[in-house]
Amino acid sequence: MFNFRPVWFDSLGAKSSCVFVKTPDIRVVIDPGIAIMHPSFPASWIKKLHWLKQGMVKIIKAIKESDVVIISHYHYDHYLPEEIEVYKNKTVFIKNPNIYINDSQRGRAEEFFQKVCKSFGRTSLTDIVKTPEKRNYPDPMKDIPLARKKSFGDYTERREKLLSDGEKWLKNRIKLWNKRPFIPELRFSELKIIYPEGKEFVYGRTRIRFTQPLFHGIEFSRVGWIFATVIEYGKKKLIHSSDMNGPIIEDYAEWIIKEDPDVLFLDGPPTYLIPYMMNMINFRRALNNICRIIKKTNTELIILDHHLLREKGYKRRLKEAYELAKKEKKTVITAAEYIGEKPVIDSL
Repeated sequence: MFNFRPVWFDSLGAKSSCVFVKTPDIRVVIDPGIAIMHPSFPASWIKKLHWLKQGMVKIIKAIKESDVVIISHYHYDHYLPEEIEVYKNKTVFIKNPNIYINDSQRGRAEEFFQKVCKSFGRTSLTDIVKTPEKRNYPDPMKDIPLARKKSFGDYTERREKLLSDGEKWLKNRIKLWNKRPFIPELRFSELKIIYPEGKEFVYGRTRIRFTQPLFHGIEFSRVGWIFATVIEYGKKKLIHSSDMNGPIIEDYAEWIIKEDPDVLFLDGPPTYLIPYMMNMINFRRALNNICRIIKKTNTELIILDHHLLREKGYKRRLKEAYELAKKEKKTVITAAEYIGEKPVIDSL
């Protein structure tokens, strides 16, 4: 049997995108992290702390039940950086900390690996790092031709400037990737850490596939990179998008459409950041992409949650997508609704 459950998501009151998947071959937990809601979330600090503690208990339980832990990037709502012992006797597929990573997440990765080395290897990170290998990196825009060729009308000039600035930022990151100490994959007696981007792993009849590094949101997002996860057992397929922020990028939506999963965990656009860190043009891109996914896939269940459930106006902003889902007879719901509860934000 192919079973899954949302462990904790934003619709339950704390930031998370954690999913547990079980097949006859393997038990997997994806992005087992959690963070307290932001200051503008319309609930008291006491309630936010309560939801955080509730979610933490469930996430730790899910990790302990799992054979494999997947961590798509180093944001606190996607991994637990302090509770190192919960990773004991696990295989951890974690975002490569050496490449396609911003400075903040590199720092968090170093702290995490240092704790892992101390707890499971009785050694120090400085004792295992290697000399970096200098390499050339391809233009990431070539991997997203739909987004690159898309017309943006009056916004085109501004967009081209942003892309140019992004390319310069990336070149500076590459210089750092080529000179920072290289953190290798780890093989300790009680823990195995693997960088899975672009790879496939087979456990009996279960296949776990990972995308190459993807932008965390828009092109050249300063927030960094993530990877998405595909789990297949028999004819069943589940996708966990991680933080595509919509997806905003058209090519990421096209990838989901081609994969045509039975179950899709999609993070949705961070509408609570409009107009400060998300403009209406990129919001519209995300909305259009969600509608394309609803219309062009045979996906039985889309759990649309995470970033989207951080403000009360999410249903109004995505009215077009919800109406399309109803018309197409598709199930598009939050994680809270999937387990029979009302989203916290709808009760505030």
